[in-house]
Parts: sequence; structure tokens; C-alpha cells
Amino acid sequence: MTIASDRPQATPTEPPRLRVVLLLDVHDGHEQDFLAAYEQIRHQVADVPGHISDQLCQSLGNAAQWLITSEWESAEPFLRWVDSAAHRKMVEPLHNCVRDTRSLRFVIARETPEQGQVPRRPSGLGARPQLQSTDPVPAPPLSAGGVVHHAITFTVKPGSEQAVAKILADYQSPRAQVDATTRLCRTSLYMQGNRVVRAVEVQGDLANALRHVAAQPEVRAVEEAVNPYLEEERDLTDPTSARAFFARAALPAVQHFATEKTTEDAATPDGTTRYAFCYPVRQGCGEAVAILLAEQDALAAAADGHPLASSTMFLRDGLLVRLVDLRVPWQQAPAAAAGIAPGEESWALRQFLQPGPGADLTTTPGIARFLEDCAMELVTDRQAQDL
Repeated sequence: MTIASDRPQATPTEPPRLRVVLLLDVHDGHEQDFLAAYEQIRHQVADVPGHISDQLCQSLGNAAQWLITSEWESAEPFLRWVDSAAHRKMVEPLHNCVRDTRSLRFVIARETPEQGQVPRRPSGLGARPQLQSTDPVPAPPLSAGGVVHHAITFTVKPGSEQAVAKILADYQSPRAQVDATTRLCRTSLYMQGNRVVRAVEVQGDLANALRHVAAQPEVRAVEEAVNPYLEEERDLTDPTSARAFFARAALPAVQHFATEKTTEDAATPDGTTRYAFCYPVRQGCGEAVAILLAEQDALAAAADGHPLASSTMFLRDGLLVRLVDLRVPWQQAPAAAAGIAPGEESWALRQFLQPGPGADLTTTPGIARFLEDCAMELVTDRQAQDL
């Protein structure tokens, strides 16, 4: 590819350069195929006359959304190439990886720095800007079936749990539609002791959804009412303090499993109930537990009539929360609810968990006892039609 120092300098008599923006939604599980296809294509595009450079970017608010930008000496060479048979053949590998694409084309009218000026760079060889620690979405969140999964968690002062639960349950839901591409699908809020966990499901961009919710008067009123009970102070009227709080409170989704029916629809199938469990994991073992649980879910749910509809694991700093949608009460199917198979199959999980007394993970009654200790109390669970 042409580097910036080799770029031809435009003059008033030359046509303006062209910026092409391609928005893509990548199918779940096809990220590596997509990256491999792009890696092959970008080298081929680099040899096309008139091409200057391109970039591949991943959305900070939705891990399934990607952006490819390219710069061209002018519109003419791009249009000539994009209408060619060579272009159609070149992009074929991408077709099976993406569910939707949108192409935008812009003529470059102004830029900073102006051509001929040397851009200022961070000091130090290879230096690059670092993400601030107050970023409320520090990494692309997990997306499945076009739905982004995320959670936040915080603790309240011991003894205030009932007051906080009442505040968090009694509020008017914000508008579900955020913008043309982003929509709130579901909010599930649970407590265990003095810990609060709020899980959200969003179609579109998570960061846009978080900003939308935080700006709603009814939500602001609830958050202000909760403030006196928090163990760690926050000021949501101060943008810096608010961003720092949501960064600390972030509880990212790390694994998600769903049957075909729930993958195709953001809403949970009729006849299911959502439960949340907070697992006691050994230090440094949270990621391994989440992976094993997701693998067991996929294996067990292959059987006809299995009660599990979906599961999501949220993990941060040793805190592991498992959210499940079941077709029966969890007490009737503790193994499915826990993601743990009775018998020796649970050997690996037993090495990473710290169950309490009586919680023998090799037996169904023992698994049920384990879940009793892990169960979180439902505060509110609202789906899109309620938002």
C-alpha cells in the first residue's frame, strides 16, 4: 500500500480525493473467516490504480459491526474498479461472512493537517494513543444474533438492600428506540446480598444505548435516588465521574449460547423464565469456567426437550454471573440451569469453583444446593414492548 509520505499532493487543478466507507455486520462465528478474507483482499486492492490506503475498524459498541474505509486519488478510478468483473470476483469471499453491508462515498473537501504539513505524532517509537481508563465500553462487547450483551454491577451499603430494590423496580422505562440503528431489547436487574447486577440486551451500538438511557429523566431520577446508598460515591451529573463509574461497573459478557429460536429473535421465546446466578470461582479461573459452562450448554441442549433456551456469562475481576432462560423452573432442572453435568463430567469445573458445604457437583441434589447459594434475587426484567 502507498504510505502517507508517498501520497501525491493535490493542486487546485486536480480532482479531489475520494473517501469510501463500507459498513458491515459480520455473522456470528464468522469473524476469523471475515478477517482472512479481508487480509487477502486488501493486498489485491493495494495494486489497483488510484488506490491510496484503507483501514479496517471494529465497532467499540458492537463486536459484530465492522468498518472498512479506503482513500482514492479521485472518484474516477474507484468507480471504474468497483464496476469491474475483477472487483466482483475479489469480494466474493466476504459474501458468506456478512449479513448486511452499506457503502458510502465522500469527496474530501477539508482535512487536518492540510496537505504538505507533517502531522504531529505521539512521542516515542511506535507510540499510539491509549484508551482512557474511564471508557464505559473498554472493548467491543459480545454480540450474538445481532444482539449485544452487556452488564454493569455495583454494591450498596449493607442494610439498604430492600430500599434499593424498591427504587430500582419502580421506575418508568425509557423509550426503546434509541436511533435509526439502535434499540433497547431487554433489561434484567438482579441482586445478591448488597450487589446489584443489571444486564442489558441491545440491537445496534451499545455505547449509543448507554448514552441514551443515561440522558432520560426517569432514569436520572432513579439513579439519583440510589446514590445515597452506594458504597462508592458517584456524580452522574459530571460527565467525567459518570464515565469513570460505568467503566468501573462494567461487567462484560464473555460467553453466550442460544438455541436456534432465540438466536433468530432478540426476545426470549414464550414460556421461558430468566434466572441469574453468581458463581464462586477460584482466583484467575473465571474465564475457564465461562468457557466450560458454554461448552456444556451447547452439548446438553442438543438433546430433544432440553429446558435451556439460552445462557450468557458475564465476567470481570473474578466476578462471574450466569444468566439463563429456562423453559421450566430451575429447581426442576438444576443441571441445565447450572451448566454442570452430574458425575465425572463436572471434574474440570470442580477444580475451578469453590462450592459451599453440601454442594456436591457430582450429584443433582448437590448441584441444586450449589445453585441455592448462587441464586440472585430478581428485581425487574423488562423486554422491549415494556420499555
